[in-house]
Amino acid sequence: MKIGILSRNPKLYSTRRLLEAITNRGHEGVIIDHLKCDIIVEESGPSIYYQGKKLEDVDAIIPRIGASVTFYGTAVVRQFEMMKVFSAVSSLAITRSRDKLRSLQILSRSGIGMPKTAFTNFSKEENNTIDHVGNAPLVIKLLEGTQGLGVVLAESKKAAKSVVEAFEGLKARVILQEFIEESGGADIRAFIVNGEVVGAMKRQGKEGEFRSNLHRGGSANIIKLKRAEKTAALKAAEAMGLKIAGVDMLQSKRGPLILEVNSSPGLEGIEKATGVDIASKIVEYIENGMSKKRKKVDA
Repeated sequence: MKIGILSRNPKLYSTRRLLEAITNRGHEGVIIDHLKCDIIVEESGPSIYYQGKKLEDVDAIIPRIGASVTFYGTAVVRQFEMMKVFSAVSSLAITRSRDKLRSLQILSRSGIGMPKTAFTNFSKEENNTIDHVGNAPLVIKLLEGTQGLGVVLAESKKAAKSVVEAFEGLKARVILQEFIEESGGADIRAFIVNGEVVGAMKRQGKEGEFRSNLHRGGSANIIKLKRAEKTAALKAAEAMGLKIAGVDMLQSKRGPLILEVNSSPGLEGIEKATGVDIASKIVEYIENGMSKKRKKVDA
């Protein structure tokens, strides 16, 4: 098979590992910068041109779409799907996962444990919104924030109101979320491939930091998930329609609480923490998916 990795940077750990796994399993891998793809829509059918040439021989793709280019990136993934190219992650699932509020709405509908969250469009109703979430401290998050950026811990109701007003002054949309104190600045990342948890790590924020993101200087160690945590992670990925996902959750007194479901989870932290060759598991999932696809065609 020829498998395309949609990535803007061939030097990234995740991109390099996926290319290595593709090659080791006997396939041809190619890195495609999705921002340099031209989408052609015409009567004869959909097509993609890359570096001046029409892409015609790609069997499957692994989208690695950055949050800042979600719109164009998912358009490229969707075009590949229209061309009947197997995608490891669907364009619709990527779009869902990138909208924090939509993701939480989907998870809430599915009855999945999560921190209580509030969102409002009425700038004069901050107090009511804060009351819906509960007492301070509480967490305020930018809807478009990633890797821990745009996340603030407000220690008091007054501070929360000031932060919300500041974000609104910048025309930025935010959600207010219950602070889970007992998590102790740590969270769990469960990596899922095709309905199976293939690795899990506990990420601990550095001293004095409530965010556990590795990009913020946190540390990670392998962890064995409890049954409830594994169930919650799988249920969250399924609700979002993601075959490949990084599910982030907090350990709380009332059980695991889902924070976010990531559609392009990085491989470096999880592979180094667990020692699991997750890149190869992703390629194996594509092999199985392509095999099922061929059987349907033959039938």
